[in-house]
Amino acid sequence: MKKRLLAYLILIFCLIACAREKPYVKILRPPPSKIIALPETEKGKPPEYYVVNGKRYYPLPDSHGFVQYGQASWYGKKFHGRPTSSGEIFNMYQKSAAHKTLPLGTYVEVTNLSNRKRIIVCVNDRGPFVKERAIDLSYTAAKEIDLIGPGATDVKIVALGMEVGKLESEKGFKPLVKLEDPKKGEFSVQVGAFKDKKNALKIADRLKVIFSYVTVKRHVDENRMTLYRVHVSKSNTLNQAGTVEKRLEDMGFTGAFIVRI
Repeated sequence: MKKRLLAYLILIFCLIACAREKPYVKILRPPPSKIIALPETEKGKPPEYYVVNGKRYYPLPDSHGFVQYGQASWYGKKFHGRPTSSGEIFNMYQKSAAHKTLPLGTYVEVTNLSNRKRIIVCVNDRGPFVKERAIDLSYTAAKEIDLIGPGATDVKIVALGMEVGKLESEKGFKPLVKLEDPKKGEFSVQVGAFKDKKNALKIADRLKVIFSYVTVKRHVDENRMTLYRVHVSKSNTLNQAGTVEKRLEDMGFTGAFIVRI
């Protein structure tokens, strides 16, 4: 029994030592925000982006599991009647929103954290391009959650899904939205991303003694730099992945984080 315990402690020590070989990417867990790597594109081309005030923004490929805390503001007369980024004409008296990176057409629930009032709006525009601001609401949407007076307030933003059609009713048309459950799917835990493939394989081989699923995935970023990501475990729910993440953190992998695969 003592020999097994000693062997286990030695293994953990080796894993921690290897994990501290300065992985190229170390990502901290949210809240309030997190860093993700966008999916690879064909022939190494970077994904589409747009530039505002010298900053580059990459629209997200989807809104799965998106939750954000930040400040909301509102816009009205100055932009009323102008085209939005989606091509629709902005109407300050309709409920809509602008967001820098969520896919256009995404429905989000916005909660005013000062009074807990909520509203569901569709993202049809880009912005706000002001520091600390996460989302812009149209005048009518902002009025519904008492945002007009203060002008800006702390909110929680939860993505609900994309519109897939419309349903005719007595009052007009209702949007049909495909809802994604952010807690279900296929998840893994990334313990590190390395420039040196040998370091990634070394960690993977050692972790295979403890975990049944360990893999190294090659990724080429927008600067054509190759990284080797070490993923551990496959889980069908976010809770299961969280248990693995906690176990890895206890083993010394403090930069471990959950990824959807």
